[in-house]
Formats: sequence, C-alpha cells, structure tokens
Amino acid sequence: MKMSIALMLFVALTTSCTTAPDTIPTHTTMTKSDSLKNDSTQSDKITKTDQEWKAQLTPDQYHILREKGTERAYTGAYWDNHATGIYKCAACSTVLFSSDQKFDSGCGWPSFSLPWDSTVVDYHVDNSYGMKRTEVTCKKCGGHLGHVFDDGPPPTNLRYCINSGSMIFEEKRK
Repeated sequence: MKMSIALMLFVALTTSCTTAPDTIPTHTTMTKSDSLKNDSTQSDKITKTDQEWKAQLTPDQYHILREKGTERAYTGAYWDNHATGIYKCAACSTVLFSSDQKFDSGCGWPSFSLPWDSTVVDYHVDNSYGMKRTEVTCKKCGGHLGHVFDDGPPPTNLRYCINSGSMIFEEKRK
C-alpha cells in the first residue's frame, strides 16, 4: 500500500508538472480594486542575506522561497482553499494571485490562470530534474513560487502551479 501511494505521488509530480509553455507568458494587467493594489513599485526590490531570510521565514517557507523547494502534492494549506481573497508573497507581502483566477487543476498545488498583474512575477527557464519548465518567482523579493504550464483553462490556457508555502492568504472581508 505504501509503495502504491509513493508511486502515485511520483507519477503525479512527473506528469502534471512537466509541460512548459513554448514561450514565457505575457498578459495584460488585470482589473483590481484600489484597496488591493500592491504598495510597492518595481524599484523596491528586496535584498536580504540568507540569515535575514532564515530569521523572517519558517523553515518550510525558507526552503520553498529561497532554496527553490516544493511541498508534497495535496499537503499545502491552500491547494483546496475555496475562500474569496488574495494570495500574497510570504516573504514580502506582494499581492501575487486572486481567488478569482484560482481553479482546481487536480495536481495537488494551488493553481491559477493568471497572476495578479503582469508586473508581480518573473519567469525563468528551469531544466532541473530532467524536465523543461518555466519557474515563477516574485519580482519584488526573488522568492521561488512554483512553475507555470500551458495546460490550464481558457482563455489563458496557463496553469500557475504555486506552492502554498510561498504565499499567505488574505480572505476578503465581508
């Protein structure tokens, strides 16, 4: 039984997260309410030492955001979150994603069809583990968030597969 679960997790990891878009995604800025705009500008890049990041982040957050780690599928806090709100970078509080763009992809990680806007993330070619993928990082602090794939729903056909540990969810107040 344990072997079957391990095999299923391996298959899920290697099949659901291996298709990278042919080009780095580009899109237009989403409409957002004034109360949820990012407070920072592009010139506000955050640079900290490893010791400063370790003091600020939990060990899991540090592993994901600073060491490009990942959490196991179906274990993160937000993969099955259906509440309305925004997802912020756990390292710098930049608004990254909205629940409006979240969907259930079945891959075990939170999945989004678009970031908050085109200025909050950067894209990098990632050929690690024998796969061709597009890594997504926070533009403000450089933290690793996850990867983007071209198997998402229309109209973008993109799936931003993001680690829960890289984000903090802020529920919309009623």
